[in-house]
Amino acid sequence: MKPLTSLFKEQSLGVISYFSLASGFLSGKYRSEADLKGSSRAGMVKKYLNQRGYRILKALDDLAGQYKTSQSTIALAWLIARPGITAPIVSATSLEQLTDLFESATLKLSNEAIEVLNIASAY
Repeated sequence: MKPLTSLFKEQSLGVISYFSLASGFLSGKYRSEADLKGSSRAGMVKKYLNQRGYRILKALDDLAGQYKTSQSTIALAWLIARPGITAPIVSATSLEQLTDLFESATLKLSNEAIEVLNIASAY
């Protein structure tokens, strides 16, 4: 089966991704079931608390340190760099989060950084 990204490219389709930060998971806010307690997003985020999710968080943590920015900024810059993505849909509930969103639009990740995240997110 062909990946959807190939189909989008072949058909010259753009993608606007919804839940671009995986309900906040890619921000690094949720790292265990204990972090989900009292969160309205617990039901949506719990599915990411697995080996693949932890690999992605580790890669985001490492790259956020290298680029001296947040995990959210790295995650969104990675998404924006993907072929076919025309815009990520995100929301902010604080000025700090809004700053991360703006920064992601201008952050250019190296090919190596993108590959680290692609490998971490592979099934």
